[in-house]
Amino acid sequence: MRIIAKRTLREFWKRHLTAKGPLEAWHQEVDRADGDSPGALKNQFRSASILPGNRAVFNIAGNHYRLIVKINYPYRIAYIRFIGTHSDCDAIDATTI
Repeated sequence: MRIIAKRTLREFWKRHLTAKGPLEAWHQEVDRADGDSPGALKNQFRSASILPGNRAVFNIAGNHYRLIVKINYPYRIAYIRFIGTHSDCDAIDATTI
Protein backbone atom coordinates (compact mmCIF):
# COMPACT_ATOMS: atom_id res chain seq x y z
CA MET A 1 0.00 0.00 0.00
CA ARG A 2 1.29 3.45 -0.87
CA ILE A 3 1.47 5.91 2.04
CA ILE A 4 1.01 9.66 1.63
CA ALA A 5 3.11 11.25 3.21
CA LYS A 6 5.95 9.91 5.33
CA ARG A 7 7.09 13.49 5.89
CA THR A 8 4.18 13.91 8.33
CA LEU A 9 5.50 11.01 10.38
CA ARG A 10 9.08 12.36 10.34
CA GLU A 11 7.93 15.77 11.53
CA PHE A 12 6.01 14.14 14.37
CA TRP A 13 8.85 11.92 15.59
CA LYS A 14 11.19 14.92 15.67
CA ARG A 15 8.95 16.28 18.45
CA HIS A 16 8.21 12.87 20.02
CA LEU A 17 11.43 10.84 19.89
CA THR A 18 9.84 7.69 21.37
CA ALA A 19 7.52 7.50 18.36
CA LYS A 20 10.26 7.13 15.74
CA GLY A 21 10.84 3.36 15.94
CA PRO A 22 7.15 2.40 16.18
CA LEU A 23 6.19 4.76 13.33
CA GLU A 24 8.96 3.42 11.10
CA ALA A 25 7.80 -0.13 11.86
CA TRP A 26 4.19 0.82 11.09
CA HIS A 27 5.27 2.44 7.81
CA GLN A 28 7.19 -0.65 6.71
CA GLU A 29 4.33 -3.00 7.54
CA VAL A 30 1.66 -0.91 5.82
CA ASP A 31 3.95 -0.37 2.84
CA ARG A 32 4.03 -4.17 2.38
CA ALA A 33 0.29 -4.59 3.03
CA ASP A 34 -2.12 -5.33 0.22
CA GLY A 35 -5.35 -4.38 1.95
CA ASP A 36 -8.05 -4.03 -0.68
CA SER A 37 -10.92 -3.77 1.81
CA PRO A 38 -11.58 -2.82 5.44
CA GLY A 39 -11.86 -6.53 6.31
CA ALA A 40 -8.47 -7.34 4.79
CA LEU A 41 -6.91 -4.44 6.68
CA LYS A 42 -8.47 -5.60 9.95
CA ASN A 43 -7.18 -9.15 9.36
CA GLN A 44 -3.64 -7.86 9.04
CA PHE A 45 -3.84 -5.18 11.75
CA ARG A 46 -6.00 -6.67 14.50
CA SER A 47 -5.66 -3.69 16.83
CA ALA A 48 -6.66 -1.15 14.15
CA SER A 49 -10.08 0.43 14.46
CA ILE A 50 -12.01 0.65 11.20
CA LEU A 51 -14.14 3.81 11.02
CA PRO A 52 -16.71 5.18 8.57
CA GLY A 53 -15.40 7.22 5.66
CA ASN A 54 -12.68 4.69 4.83
CA ARG A 55 -10.67 5.71 7.87
CA ALA A 56 -8.62 3.55 10.19
CA VAL A 57 -7.06 4.34 13.56
CA PHE A 58 -3.77 2.67 14.49
CA ASN A 59 -2.41 2.56 18.02
CA ILE A 60 1.29 3.40 17.98
CA ALA A 61 3.88 2.70 20.69
CA GLY A 62 1.57 0.82 23.02
CA ASN A 63 -1.31 3.26 22.44
CA HIS A 64 0.74 6.29 23.48
CA TYR A 65 0.05 7.76 20.04
CA ARG A 66 -2.72 7.39 17.51
CA LEU A 67 -2.46 7.53 13.77
CA ILE A 68 -5.51 8.13 11.60
CA VAL A 69 -5.39 7.35 7.90
CA LYS A 70 -7.93 7.61 5.13
CA ILE A 71 -7.64 4.70 2.74
CA ASN A 72 -8.49 4.48 -0.92
CA TYR A 73 -8.90 0.71 -1.04
CA PRO A 74 -9.22 0.22 -4.83
CA TYR A 75 -5.96 2.11 -5.40
CA ARG A 76 -4.34 0.90 -2.16
CA ILE A 77 -3.32 4.36 -0.98
CA ALA A 78 -3.24 5.41 2.69
CA TYR A 79 -3.39 9.15 3.36
CA ILE A 80 -2.11 10.18 6.77
CA ARG A 81 -4.76 12.48 8.23
CA PHE A 82 -3.63 12.78 11.85
CA ILE A 83 -0.88 11.70 14.21
CA GLY A 84 -0.90 12.72 17.84
CA THR A 85 -1.05 11.68 21.44
CA HIS A 86 -3.98 9.75 22.78
CA SER A 87 -5.43 12.92 24.35
CA ASP A 88 -4.90 14.90 21.11
CA CYS A 89 -6.92 12.28 19.29
CA ASP A 90 -9.76 12.49 21.80
CA ALA A 91 -10.12 16.18 20.91
CA ILE A 92 -10.88 15.57 17.22
CA ASP A 93 -13.51 13.77 15.18
CA ALA A 94 -11.62 10.88 13.60
CA THR A 95 -14.43 10.23 11.09
CA THR A 96 -14.10 13.63 9.44
CA ILE A 97 -10.47 14.67 9.76
